[in-house]
Amino acid sequence: MSGSRSDEGGQGMQTSGGKDRDQTQTVADRLRARIISGELAAGQPLRQEAIADAYGVSRMPVREALRLLQAEGLVEIVLNRGASVAAIDARDLAEIHDMRVLAECLALRHAIPELTESRIDLAERIQGELETAPIEAFGTFNKRFHMTLYEACGRPRLLAHISLLHDAADRYLRIAIRQLDYAERSGLEHRALIAACRSRDAHAAEEILHNHIREAGDALLSALPR
Repeated sequence: MSGSRSDEGGQGMQTSGGKDRDQTQTVADRLRARIISGELAAGQPLRQEAIADAYGVSRMPVREALRLLQAEGLVEIVLNRGASVAAIDARDLAEIHDMRVLAECLALRHAIPELTESRIDLAERIQGELETAPIEAFGTFNKRFHMTLYEACGRPRLLAHISLLHDAADRYLRIAIRQLDYAERSGLEHRALIAACRSRDAHAAEEILHNHIREAGDALLSALPR
């Protein structure tokens, strides 16, 4: 009997822990989306109690969500001052794009031998949607395009890392895209990448991707307010 009660108690603790993790992820996802969209501006305080009330959760998952977003570079937490939306930072953007070049070229290198025509067709359809999407949706479709190709690499840790980098870069992309004639150029480079993938030319595909990410980063850096 005592063993049964112990098992039930353990299951209850796991359920509670799972609920906390789910709430933490939900709060993090919602705050991330608001920061990336610009709804929550750089420097804006993020009060745990107010967020907990707004999302109907306790302060614990809010606190953990803020720590997750701090690790992603979207939130700044200062002792005795609390959390706030991280400032727009050229050094942060440069770091993101340095990391993107390395991670995404690695993913593509391993994806090329595994790419199917149906996956390449899907990436091409997403690119078509990207070319007619509103500016506000550019980052979302851009990420879908890239991830569709990379997912063939079959490396979940690497893909999760790249996904976070795209989310972090999207915040900057939304600021700069309005100041740059970038969408058309990006589309041409995406089309070139699709062609290299269709021919299974791994060297050409990786070179196109490397230049695409690097030059986009340089353009965004030039457009950031000084």
